[in-house]
Amino acid sequence: MERELAGQVAQPEYRREDLRIGIVHIGVGNFHRAHQAMYLDRLLNRGEAADWASCGVGLLPWDARVRDALRGQDLRYTLVERAPDGRAMARSIASIADFLYGPDDPEAVFERLADPGTRIVSLTITEGGYNLNDRGEFDADEPVVRRDLAPGATPATVFGVVVEGLRRRRDRGIPPFTVMSCDNLPGNGHVARLSFTAFARLADPALGD
Repeated sequence: MERELAGQVAQPEYRREDLRIGIVHIGVGNFHRAHQAMYLDRLLNRGEAADWASCGVGLLPWDARVRDALRGQDLRYTLVERAPDGRAMARSIASIADFLYGPDDPEAVFERLADPGTRIVSLTITEGGYNLNDRGEFDADEPVVRRDLAPGATPATVFGVVVEGLRRRRDRGIPPFTVMSCDNLPGNGHVARLSFTAFARLADPALGD
């Protein structure tokens, strides 16, 4: 178990070289770092889930700041938890084993998604990130979506990137991963299914079935 020492930052009691990536998380913001990554860190400190470390992925311009901050500190960061009585505990989180920035190297992102070890692709892309119109339908006329659907385009949206990963897995005979929405919206799983299935049918009808 990790040591909780007053006035000090508790350090991970696992080695990153012993971990294997099982989760790709798109949208490594504050919520993800304070929740999903933290719970993974707790499991790893208990000697569990060594094959469920995460690879963070950023696709948007402001994700470059997250890339630079994480890479500048060996992909680790400090999380401070505060109790109702005012006590605080600082922990160094190391469960993010890799971080890929899509605009830097889209191929690396596609191959990470296609890797057989990737079994979950989780998302914190905000409510608006699912690209639904006022009728609750996927907006296929959004310019960035149209660019992704153009023949020969390198996918850049979350929909295009995820579907490209699924396409490669299908072509290689690798079972699909689970897409898991962690965004705070009603029926988030249903919303994610609607959006990604709609895009997949536009890009490749065989993937939308």
